Amino acid sequence: MAVTDEAIGKIRDLIRSGGLRPGDRLPPEKELSSSLGLSRNSLREAVKALEMINVLDVRRGDGTYVTSLQPRTAMDAMSFVLELRADETILDLLEVRRILEAAAGAKAAARITPPDLVELRRLLDEVGPESEVEELVANDVAFHRRIADIGGNEFLGDLLDVVAGRTSRVRVWRGITQSGAIERTLGEHALIVAALELADPALVSARLISHVSGVEDWVRGALADDRGATPR
Repeated sequence: MAVTDEAIGKIRDLIRSGGLRPGDRLPPEKELSSSLGLSRNSLREAVKALEMINVLDVRRGDGTYVTSLQPRTAMDAMSFVLELRADETILDLLEVRRILEAAAGAKAAARITPPDLVELRRLLDEVGPESEVEELVANDVAFHRRIADIGGNEFLGDLLDVVAGRTSRVRVWRGITQSGAIERTLGEHALIVAALELADPALVSARLISHVSGVEDWVRGALADDRGATPR
């Protein structure tokens, strides 16, 4: 189990047991990390992840609080990882995205111009290994949308927007919990641009398929881990 996952699990269990209730302020970082047996760094990463899915509310200069945990939002957020791992339909959605991305990339390779390549390289330069995960995912969405726009099929681009939007939380979670995910994504983007520069539809499609398949593989691994850890 990844260190961040372990830290998240301990905070989740503390909330479920009533040790922390809706609206409660978390103890100081040093105190909480000691009581949970966590390093302060892993605790920070866990707090960041739980803030992103609306379990915790980090108020700068004030402290970190458990959210209201209202059924419509917070309960879904609190069990986000378990729900994701239990719901294999996310793999179907990612499969659709993989197919659409490959088609959009092939069309873009046949139509790409030098100004288009300049724009894609500009997007590549906007983020780096030190970028926040949310920033990387936003850049990833813009990068893939630009490729779809270059392909010239507006309907295909709109379909990709819908599918990509529904998988964005998965990509954020992967970026937080999987070591090297950010560097891998940036490297794959660079390879996709290099294939577009060659105007090779088959190569572009292959690299996009490989790129999206990385997320699919991570989800499959998460599902397998959950099956192994959860008695049936």
